[in-house]
Amino acid sequence: MGRGKIEIKLIENPTNRQVTYSKRRNGIFKKAHELSVLCDAKVSLIMFSKNNKMHEYISPGLTTKRIIDQYQKTLGDIDLWRSHYEKMLENLKKLIDINNKLRRQIRHRIGEGLDMDDMSFQQLRTLEEDLVSSIGKIRERKFHVIKTRTDTCRKKVKSLEQMNRDLLFELKEKCAIHPQFILHDEGDEESAVALANGASTLYAFCHQHHSHLNLPSHHSHGEEPFKTDDLRLA
Repeated sequence: MGRGKIEIKLIENPTNRQVTYSKRRNGIFKKAHELSVLCDAKVSLIMFSKNNKMHEYISPGLTTKRIIDQYQKTLGDIDLWRSHYEKMLENLKKLIDINNKLRRQIRHRIGEGLDMDDMSFQQLRTLEEDLVSSIGKIRERKFHVIKTRTDTCRKKVKSLEQMNRDLLFELKEKCAIHPQFILHDEGDEESAVALANGASTLYAFCHQHHSHLNLPSHHSHGEEPFKTDDLRLA
């Protein structure tokens, strides 16, 4: 039984359409390669899918540009690149005009090349509106920078305060474990200097020597007696 005739029309299902495209594309490329090898023909095949994805086959040793140049040379009166070149020139001219206009606006806003004596009322009003708009954007950016820096400083301060509380809690626990250490506030000159340098609270660790220990006395030899070991923490 022979194959039935397939009606040529758009495949509605996108998945089936993509599968059919892939299969038939590979078949066309295979035929193009066979034609190029068997007949020594110069073949250039370009295909675009529904998603604008390009697929290309070129005979070995050739490029698409060489094929197009040969096509143009064969036809003689058709310049395939002229229209594209003219569009590029037109687009370049528009970009140059936009660039010159922006440069003039910049010079006007910084007070260069501006002759206000020859400007009309409408031009002066437009210039004023541009300046007011620019000032507003600058002020908005400035406030954003200030807010960002302020938030960063607040986070750092909170982090340092939490670190200070954790250290103080740890020191108090160690004092409870080791009674020979006493934690107390200092009010001497060194503490005042530390507080003036930014310390919120100053604590001192004093290591108390036990009186019942038989420590040698150095008074008789003119040396100073033993002192407590102080460790001050801001």
